[in-house]
Amino acid sequence: MRTETPQPIRLSDYRPPAYLVDEIHLDFDLQPSATRVKARLSLRRNGDHAEPLVLNGERLTSISVAIDGRRLAEGDYAIDAEYLTIAEVPAAFILETEVEIDPAANTSLDGLYMSGGRFCTQCEAEGFRKITWFPDRPDVLARYTVRMTADKAFQRLLSNGNLMESGQTPDGRHYAVWNDPFPKPCYLFALVAGELDVLEDSLVTMSGRKVDLRIYVDPGMSERAVYAMDALKRSMKWDEEAFGREYDLDLFMIVAVRDFNFGAMENKGLNIFNSSLLLADQATATDFDYERIESVVAHEYFHNWTGDRITCRDWFQLCLKEGLTVFRDQSFSADMRGAAVQRIKDVKALRARQFSEDQGPLAHPVRPSSYLKIDNFYTATIYEKGSEIIGMLKTLIGAEAFRKGMDLYFDRWDGHATTVEAFIECFAEALGQDLTTFFDWYEQAGTPRVDIRRTYDDAAKTLKLELTQTTPPTPGQLSKKPLPIPVRLGLLDGEGRTLAFERDGQAVDETVVVLDAAKANLTLTGVDREPVLSALRGFSAPVVLTTDAAPKDRYVQLAADPDLFNRWEAGQDLARDLMLARSAGTPDEVGEERYAEAVGRALSDQAADPAFKALLLSLPSEAELALAQQPADPAAIHLARNALRGRLAVHLAEELGRLHTGLQDLGEFSPDAAGAGRRALRNMALDILAVDPHAENAERAYGHYEAAGNMTDAMGGLSALMQIGGEPFEKALADFYERWKSEPLVIDKWFALQARAPDEGALGRVLGLTAHPAFDPKNPNRLRALVGTFAAGNPARFHDESGAGYRFLADQILSVDGYNPMTAARLLEPLGGWRRYRPDLGGLMRAELERIVSHEGLSKNVYELASRALAQD
Repeated sequence: MRTETPQPIRLSDYRPPAYLVDEIHLDFDLQPSATRVKARLSLRRNGDHAEPLVLNGERLTSISVAIDGRRLAEGDYAIDAEYLTIAEVPAAFILETEVEIDPAANTSLDGLYMSGGRFCTQCEAEGFRKITWFPDRPDVLARYTVRMTADKAFQRLLSNGNLMESGQTPDGRHYAVWNDPFPKPCYLFALVAGELDVLEDSLVTMSGRKVDLRIYVDPGMSERAVYAMDALKRSMKWDEEAFGREYDLDLFMIVAVRDFNFGAMENKGLNIFNSSLLLADQATATDFDYERIESVVAHEYFHNWTGDRITCRDWFQLCLKEGLTVFRDQSFSADMRGAAVQRIKDVKALRARQFSEDQGPLAHPVRPSSYLKIDNFYTATIYEKGSEIIGMLKTLIGAEAFRKGMDLYFDRWDGHATTVEAFIECFAEALGQDLTTFFDWYEQAGTPRVDIRRTYDDAAKTLKLELTQTTPPTPGQLSKKPLPIPVRLGLLDGEGRTLAFERDGQAVDETVVVLDAAKANLTLTGVDREPVLSALRGFSAPVVLTTDAAPKDRYVQLAADPDLFNRWEAGQDLARDLMLARSAGTPDEVGEERYAEAVGRALSDQAADPAFKALLLSLPSEAELALAQQPADPAAIHLARNALRGRLAVHLAEELGRLHTGLQDLGEFSPDAAGAGRRALRNMALDILAVDPHAENAERAYGHYEAAGNMTDAMGGLSALMQIGGEPFEKALADFYERWKSEPLVIDKWFALQARAPDEGALGRVLGLTAHPAFDPKNPNRLRALVGTFAAGNPARFHDESGAGYRFLADQILSVDGYNPMTAARLLEPLGGWRRYRPDLGGLMRAELERIVSHEGLSKNVYELASRALAQD
């Protein structure tokens, strides 16, 4: 049992570093089990007060410590499990240390480790301290020179910046020396050494400089990096045009590695990627993979300015780089993939992950005030909600002022580590207005609820709106302030035509209302007839919206709202209400039939984008429905959702069959938005038809699988067969494995698909797969594919009344925690919302959390999340 309670790190305790590092020279003698690291730091006191020098370090075997060339005796310094402390040092000096580390034994994948026979680093957030002694904090920025020496079997020797020198050593090994001219925090340090193929290209920047581009991959995989290279070039050009940001080195590199805790890492000039987010061709990657590659390549590149050139003063400011960069990559994706479709996908992801986070014990502000392990705060709140805040800021102040504020931010803080306050101040200065109240979005946890009530006066031709906002209590924040919430709205008539109106004497057909108090009233004039309200257009704020609209208004919006997000949202609202009614035991079969008819009319709209139609067919997920039901009953929700899908399958059988037949890829495959949209609609049509498992649909699904000319269609067919079950599914499943067993990224999909199987034997299948020869729990991708997908993506089976699903997940968390605490902690989220579920289920989940917390030797990562989930019980 754990006997000590880890102490939190608090934002209020922040102090500037006692010493700064101007230059660091690192010399690596790379050996898989005994790497020697020599470090030479140019240090100077930061301020007038002399303090002991305290450097971070973990799992380092110290060999020597010297100051200004004088080797220190053991009594001149102290070393414990986390720190090197030297009581007395000069005001400015050179510190030289030598340590030995064991990359092959580093199963945490944090620091310097081995992946696929190659050396690789991951230093964000606090991995650099596992490499050498250093003040491991983001506000210590230094210029790095790195020398690596290795056996020639490690063909490529890569690090940040520019290659200065390379060659052979007298003992038959080889070396390379890299220099990064830009000061950076140690979390952006990167090193890769090993056998790699390279895909090369170049780009001419807006100032006329040529930048060499290189993507390093497993031998034989360079052709699968072609799409990533294309995405990189497009993102570089887009950042020049949208934000005026040009790349600053003469070389930009990306490396794909097999074992990686994150999706990717923005190390200066040398991005390191999980191979699942870099490698793609039509045979092995789905359209979703292509979209993710495009988005993540852009995200990590955009970090060059929002994260690298300007970084965080401390880890509490993590949203400063991540939320802002997500906003930038989402804006890029909107331009590449279509604004409305991309916005819907972004909101679906936000609701699935961040809204759930906000409604549970792990809720936290976008800028948290304390943590035990910063690794646990790489959350949807930091990333996705952080992005939404930037979007609201742009909506509130306008595009022109937003660009001025961004330009001021880049000019003022380039080369520095800064804060969210400093960022917001740039926009206040550009706008000439106080933005103090807007900053509350960063410090207040929870998802606001906005309600709108309408009163129409036909004689006066006025529409009065009463808007209110409330934010439910969250852990540590029981009392909430009103926030400035931009609500974009327009009006329609009963036929779906746009209604003009007047606001403050000006005729408009759309306006933005800023709700910055608990309650506000607004009167719109010149409204010729009773309107249908189209509110929160484009999802203009990350809130839950309720109105007094009748279902008939939702049907008008579903048919004709010019704001495509709200057209989709109207369908989601209708479907959600129908499924919740059925799960509560009061089904509305007439309403379900009417809904199916409305969806059918939407599908027949020849002008609509196929990708948008596919989203119209996609019902709210079981996880999203669970957030709207108190207490949540996963089994009832699963049955209700399947019932409405079944209604669509029967009512729309002819239309869905026509779509499935008519949207086949007859020409050359293209991963572009148009091609992906057609495949999305075709596969969604098949997915719904499979709910009605007549022989015709089973044959259609198997034929779809057999004829698939790309991975998107292969997985679409396999997924449809999974719903039908039986011998055809098992046959296709075995065929898929035999065909792709040598492709790790494809076999991840095979594991994940089975983890989502809806049949009652799902957990037994998953347990069996943990013993499969291809299952490796030490590979984060494989672990997430099976265990993570089952716990987060198969709620009906995870929440089995026996509690077996909870026990399985807790067992996996405790096992993984022994060698990779970061990954173990990320598996815990599905247990964290135990209070939202039926008391019998919640009690079983709570018991597993208590078992986890009491486990001897539990990491800080897992302890923090599990104990927070149990807090205030």
